[in-house]
Amino acid sequence: MTADFQIRRARPDDVDLIAVLGARTFTETFGHLYTPENLNAFLEADHSPAATAALLADARYAVWVAEEAGEGVGYAVAGPCGLPVEDMEEDAGELKRLYFLNTHHGGGRGTKLLAIALDWLAEAGFAPVYLSVFSENPGAQRLYARHGFEKVGEYDFMVGDHPDREFIFRRS
Repeated sequence: MTADFQIRRARPDDVDLIAVLGARTFTETFGHLYTPENLNAFLEADHSPAATAALLADARYAVWVAEEAGEGVGYAVAGPCGLPVEDMEEDAGELKRLYFLNTHHGGGRGTKLLAIALDWLAEAGFAPVYLSVFSENPGAQRLYARHGFEKVGEYDFMVGDHPDREFIFRRS
């Protein structure tokens, strides 16, 4: 992490930046797992400018942009929990996304962004906090475990018509 690394709340005019970061980070991390059709369907549904604009306009969510040397290198999204959890607590929150470009992994960036998102969730009254993590991403699972998250379930996360096994983690 360099001295010019910073994290800020996203603004409405960040739609294109976040849409591009979302599509690029997801593709860098997981794109090799899917057919082009499934990947494109997922990116259009979840990371298009229209989907990003709707997310930014929803007051229940917070979005942050991580920048280094004035360029967007990562982002996070937090808000109410939408995971398939039995007996979901009424005020449950979710860390929905936390991604960095592959060239910006490490150096404490993810930990810093995670802390900001978790602080916001607590201040906004969300408790407990959930997240989902790809079953074959042990690095992310270790990061979340270090921050008090425990595996409480599993489900299939759909990318187009391709199911991915996801682990649901919870932090009280």
